[in-house]
Amino acid sequence: MRQRVVRVALTAALVAVVLLAVPLALVIRSSLYADQRDTLERAALSGAVRVSPDYSTGDPVELAAPPAGGRLGVYDPQSRLRAGSGPRTGDAAVRRALEAEVVRSHSGGDLVVTVPVSHAEHVIGAVRASSPAAAVRNRVLAAWAVLAGACALALAVAVLIARRQARRLAAPLEALSRHSQAVTAGNLGARAAPSSIAEIDQVARTHNEMLHSLTELLRHERDFTANASHQLRTPLTGLQLTLEAGLGRDDDAGKRDALAEALATTRRLHGTIEEVLRLSRSRGLTHSAAPDTRVPRLLQEIEERWHGPLARDGRRLECEIYDAPGDVRVPGTPVSEILGVLVDNARVHGRGTVRLGVRDLNDALAFDVGDEGIVQGEVARLFDRGHTGDGRGTGIGLALARDLAVSLGGRLSLSSGHPATFTLLVPVRQDGIEEDDEATAGSG
Repeated sequence: MRQRVVRVALTAALVAVVLLAVPLALVIRSSLYADQRDTLERAALSGAVRVSPDYSTGDPVELAAPPAGGRLGVYDPQSRLRAGSGPRTGDAAVRRALEAEVVRSHSGGDLVVTVPVSHAEHVIGAVRASSPAAAVRNRVLAAWAVLAGACALALAVAVLIARRQARRLAAPLEALSRHSQAVTAGNLGARAAPSSIAEIDQVARTHNEMLHSLTELLRHERDFTANASHQLRTPLTGLQLTLEAGLGRDDDAGKRDALAEALATTRRLHGTIEEVLRLSRSRGLTHSAAPDTRVPRLLQEIEERWHGPLARDGRRLECEIYDAPGDVRVPGTPVSEILGVLVDNARVHGRGTVRLGVRDLNDALAFDVGDEGIVQGEVARLFDRGHTGDGRGTGIGLALARDLAVSLGGRLSLSSGHPATFTLLVPVRQDGIEEDDEATAGSG
């Protein structure tokens, strides 16, 4: 690109120089020749004034000095040189001057100007002034040499400026190319730096916006995979254990109970997948459109879901509604997923009894999930994806729960480090739709 910019600038400068220099050279040549002829004419007129009417009878003519390097002479009507210097016999220019005409011409490599000498309305002679044309030609060539030098200097300056501008134009594009190569090599955090050129800056901004969109898309795809894997791991394990237990029973009633529990787990898995998909599509920025569920029913589902896993670890789960009205509804599936993440977090990282309490805050409900353990690690990074305080787990659960809470217009925070307690704030709705099971029963 740099060479192309230099070539374009040099071509433009060369065209401008040619368009300017050629007419200027012609003007210089014409002006110098015209000046020399004017000088010769002035010398001839000055000599004509000094010619006496009696010069033909022997009265001497006192001519002024001829032009530098030239000659000045007086000719009688018979074209004979009577005074001064010049050809002994007048040439065509002298003969034309004797016919009462001022003549400017070339003769024998000289510039010649002849003027008639008049007396009593009669031409009594002619004055001829001449100078070598080579002298004027040398002056023209010298002026043209100066002009050519000025043109060469102008072209050199144009090349320097063009190269400087080419570097200025090419530098941000080369930087953008290096940035693209870095992105190709896997550095998705690279961003094109701004320059002082508006058009290139626009390209860089568009490139950065495109890269940001692609990076966000890849991040959400990775988050979706991690979220789905995290949320499905425990239910799938429970489903496997339930089916294995059902296969080990001989009575039909036990198998039916196992199948019913497996079916309920499958429904929860379906809801989990739908919620993770919704969060991935909405990028955590829109409120959930999940069916509303009354708080008592929600806590009952949480207890049924997590009583077994905690009991197998020799731990208890206590659920209690302190002062929340029974008709208050919250988005069932996302809130259930968030509370499931918090209970599972307490199961894996905590100890002792896990307590889930609900408090009424007028325009919101506070769900407190705590245990008898202590929060380990950096509290400020507790909700960072991939961060685990005690080295166990994937560091995905709390980050997912926080994103789900934001998607509801709520908030998830650590309210106490000892004992470890997390608080979920959820906006409430008292005019929502009926519970899922009631809606299903009504439609049946």
